[in-house]
Amino acid sequence: MDIALMSMALNHGQVQQQASISVMKMAIGNAQQQGQALQNLMSTADASVLQHAAQPHLGGNIDVNV
Repeated sequence: MDIALMSMALNHGQVQQQASISVMKMAIGNAQQQGQALQNLMSTADASVLQHAAQPHLGGNIDVNV
């Protein structure tokens, strides 16, 4: 195999790896931002409101036998 061709192939592989790492870093940054936003939302929300939003059909009716 030609030295120039090997050099080009190695360089191409390094560029692909660098691009992949850059995309992964952006995805990690987005995930961290979404996690922080979710934590802020959870800390400001009332627990009973969250429970009702998750299961709105519970607690609406009471069966009473006398």
